[in-house]
Amino acid sequence: MAAILLMMANASSVTAGVWRVALADGQAAAGIREALVTSTADAVRLVGRPNGYFDNAAIRILLPGPLKPVETGLRAIGYGPQIDQFVLSMNRAAEAAAPKAEPIFEQAITNMTLADAQRIVMGGKHAATDYFRQATSNELVNTFTPVVKQSMSQYAVIKQYDELLGRYQNLTGPPALGKIAPGLTQNFDITHYVVEKSLDGLFYVVAQEEEKIRTNPAAQVTPLLKEVFGNIA
Repeated sequence: MAAILLMMANASSVTAGVWRVALADGQAAAGIREALVTSTADAVRLVGRPNGYFDNAAIRILLPGPLKPVETGLRAIGYGPQIDQFVLSMNRAAEAAAPKAEPIFEQAITNMTLADAQRIVMGGKHAATDYFRQATSNELVNTFTPVVKQSMSQYAVIKQYDELLGRYQNLTGPPALGKIAPGLTQNFDITHYVVEKSLDGLFYVVAQEEEKIRTNPAAQVTPLLKEVFGNIA
């Protein structure tokens, strides 16, 4: 864990030359990789459990913004419970997919070059998160999509979505439904939306875990981490 400081330390507290010397050491680079495995695993566990998304207001998956008229109209006539169930089901799909991210993150860490490690050390407060987003997003989309589809089938998410739009259409008539937003009708790809929001939430939590190490004394769990970060203004 002490090697986390090589990834997380604020470059203003030490010279760039010192970091480059440290990073040139293979053992230190291995320590960075091990620390990243731990931190990403923590993030995955936080979101990949029951209510990991749903109970976190920052990442909870809600109806797409342009569908707010659907929510408002249907809640007004007593369909609030159905909307709530639909929202919960989308979040359950995200929670089911999240554990699939851990081996993908591990592979990205294995593939990390010395230059990548240096950029993480010398980068901003979310430099590690930015690395993971760039290195893993495409594979995460491909991996999450079938899991989300399977979970959405289990919870009948698409069926619920179609039923909600159908009820709103009957309430307002086709012209009103068409005014919601182009494409946000029964042809809207709700699976893609859930996958996209799942990844947004996952990377948000990864960034929070990274920032915690950088700034929160309680997260500096070794004497060496406390020494380094305790001296940062």
